[in-house]
Amino acid sequence: MVAWKVETVRPLPGYRLEVTFADGLRGIVDLSDVPHVGVFASWDDPAYFELVSVNPETKTACWPNGEDVAPDAMYDEVKQRQASAA
Repeated sequence: MVAWKVETVRPLPGYRLEVTFADGLRGIVDLSDVPHVGVFASWDDPAYFELVSVNPETKTACWPNGEDVAPDAMYDEVKQRQASAA
């Protein structure tokens, strides 16, 4: 099992995602600092950002135009947030 594979994803206000990973880790990923340029230009429309889903083949958080976010980086962010909160 690869711990950082995404099992569920839910969009939250402010360009954040609630993510559950294969090992059961669950938390919030803040993507508000990702520039809305290049491949992420579509994120200028908050309604588009809310179309996030889990790609069943790659187990990543992805959007209809093929954008995705590195799941290992999201996993690390959630782990760091939880360690800081402890």
